[in-house]
Amino acid sequence: MFFSKLFGFLGKNLAMDLGTANTLLYSPKDGIVLNEPSVVALDVRNDSILAVGREAKEYLGRTPDRIRAVRPLKDGVIADFEVTKAMISYFVRKVITGMRIVKPRMVICVPAGITQVEKRAVVESALQAGAREVKLIEEPMAAAIGAGLPIHEPRGNMVVDIGGGTTEVAVISLSAVAYSESVRIAGDELNDAIQRYVQDEFQLLIGENMAEAAKIQIASAVPLAEPLQYRVAGKNLVDGNPKSVVLTDSHVREAIREPVAAIVAAVRRALEKTPPELVADIATNGLLLAGGGALLKGLDKLITQQSALMVHIDDDPLTTVVRGTGRSLEDEATFSKVYIN
Repeated sequence: MFFSKLFGFLGKNLAMDLGTANTLLYSPKDGIVLNEPSVVALDVRNDSILAVGREAKEYLGRTPDRIRAVRPLKDGVIADFEVTKAMISYFVRKVITGMRIVKPRMVICVPAGITQVEKRAVVESALQAGAREVKLIEEPMAAAIGAGLPIHEPRGNMVVDIGGGTTEVAVISLSAVAYSESVRIAGDELNDAIQRYVQDEFQLLIGENMAEAAKIQIASAVPLAEPLQYRVAGKNLVDGNPKSVVLTDSHVREAIREPVAAIVAAVRRALEKTPPELVADIATNGLLLAGGGALLKGLDKLITQQSALMVHIDDDPLTTVVRGTGRSLEDEATFSKVYIN
């Protein structure tokens, strides 16, 4: 016990939201110390790392043959173990400066539907990247803690966390997940849907970053009071020349209609499969919306229309999960039951 406390004092313990789109790190002392895209640029000749994070994201769709920009996580889990390990190591070194006397302890959040093999991959990648000890927490639980929900009480709390690769829907009571479903449809799928729509409707090929920018600027789940427009540029599929078109919010709404409907359907399934006492609690307390997808305009209204639930969007949905993961690290005595490994 003494050595554990001593190591905690000397080492810089970290909470990590290892996301498909972004990786965030939280230190109990300093709060959120890193928020970078989960992208790595590699030199294909020798697999050496050229850039990580924000700089590497700028490489997507713009690299020559000798450079490969990769996103090592897919659908919320590790798709490329070696690159993920290198990325975690880079981010940890970036926030722990100076002489590292003791390796950090880490708490990492993972999707609710993760398999044992996928859990092991996350733990191993963090250990090999320099962590002393690794604990895992499910994303919906971390989001509930981050938003300050009363997870210890015998009351139903519903959380919908929409990230880059997965949408997590969970009902939490007594510090445990009573029901959860992980749908591999989230922010990335919305980007893909916009790319496909622009290609089909306008014979225009646009990049992933351009589609994401259009989503952030004008995407909505329900019609808006004031129409929005955004110009996208890319390659004309007919003659290969540069071309740009103006997208409206109605264009993008049509493009993302199916993936948004799948997210709402997951919420309704969760209500169907949750015991009636917990559903009654949720009807009273409402539903918490977190993750980057919570910023989609009108999504809260659509969920309310389809499920008759009040929807609360966290004050800072992009950081809800990492804040909750960090809080569990700061107060392990209170949150000891929430870890899954």
